[in-house]
Amino acid sequence: MTKKVILYIIEWAVALTACAFLVWKLATYDDYASLWATLRAMGWQQWLAIGVCVALMPLNMSLEAWRWKTLIPMSWREANRQVYYSKLAGLITPWRLGEYPSRALLRDEWAQTLSMGAVGSATMTAAIVLAGVIALAFSPAVLAYLGNSYLYALLAVVVVLGALFLLMPKLLRKWAEVNQYLILRSIGQSLVRLACWCIQLALVLFALSAISCQPSVVSLLPIYYLLVTITPNVPIVEAGARGAWAIVVFGTMNAALAGVLLWAINTLLPCLIWPFLRKK
Repeated sequence: MTKKVILYIIEWAVALTACAFLVWKLATYDDYASLWATLRAMGWQQWLAIGVCVALMPLNMSLEAWRWKTLIPMSWREANRQVYYSKLAGLITPWRLGEYPSRALLRDEWAQTLSMGAVGSATMTAAIVLAGVIALAFSPAVLAYLGNSYLYALLAVVVVLGALFLLMPKLLRKWAEVNQYLILRSIGQSLVRLACWCIQLALVLFALSAISCQPSVVSLLPIYYLLVTITPNVPIVEAGARGAWAIVVFGTMNAALAGVLLWAINTLLPCLIWPFLRKK
């Protein structure tokens, strides 16, 4: 059996496993009654917000392709193909560890792909932490709820990220060319993608009547993503974890539904689109 055939089998095994997981997840979700009741109560403005959120999903994926294309030069189509496929692999691996190895599966330069994957993951985390920490300064109630232990954990993450950014150019020079300018550029691109996430979240929260239209809500959006990121979870419980943190941050049960719905939009839909992007 040739290497090409083996990779082809692995590629489809990952895709079919992810699809099976999504079917199981949808079949075992136990709060459809609340979701349908909320959807039936929505007016045209709320449905428009959901429509805009769904329309932003391709933009969200394109922003990730933009980040990936910056780290490893390639065509837009190829970057999107790898990004959409990595959604499938990330879905069925702990802490989404399969995302960048799955991109390597579609390329010949495995070492370069994994090295740049480490850079991309670190810069996205740095952007989320940066925005979340700034937002926490304007949300004393959430800060008091989290307590000192979470702040110590957050400080540890910041220290680790800082050390990684200093050492990456030397640690990865054997496999990839990394410099401080590339890292800063990737962090900037990550902040743009995070802004897209926050807009999508605000739209879903508005649609499900989970928030009031107040300026203070804006600071809660990056905090939500901070809590989701700096919290140990695995994909099999990710939707539940996102819903739980949504209740903590926004204070309503409908916020939990919003967290689950947004997870479906940004995870389920990309998984369904990938077969149309794959190469023959």
